[in-house]
Amino acid sequence: MPKVKRSRKAPPDGWELIEPTLDELDQKMREAETEPHEGKRKVESLWPIFRIHHQKTRYIFDLFYKRKAISRELYEYCIKEGYADKNLIAKWKKQGYENLCCLRCIQTRDTNFGTNCICRVPKSKLEVVMSLSLS
Repeated sequence: MPKVKRSRKAPPDGWELIEPTLDELDQKMREAETEPHEGKRKVESLWPIFRIHHQKTRYIFDLFYKRKAISRELYEYCIKEGYADKNLIAKWKKQGYENLCCLRCIQTRDTNFGTNCICRVPKSKLEVVMSLSLS
């Protein structure tokens, strides 16, 4: 993955409070990207990357929208610098998409049968299907 160019502008106030967490998640992302993928399916090697991307975006989303712990200026800085996915956050704000794990889950063109990801199935229906398949 190419290195993202960061702006030369100094980060806004409050950056020093969230920077350690974002640096830790960046380190985890680098480890997930360099992890060997022998013996795994192509999609299985991407799962840790999607999980960390979701974690980082959800962290910034919760700080701004749920806890109101960061300013709008800092939130927009994080979006602009690529620390959070603005399209995923836009979906989280819509009803029914609050627990979406990634944007790939709602794109039906990437699947064999034009269906959504299993994370889009409500847990109550998923448990019924799992119990029927195990019987």
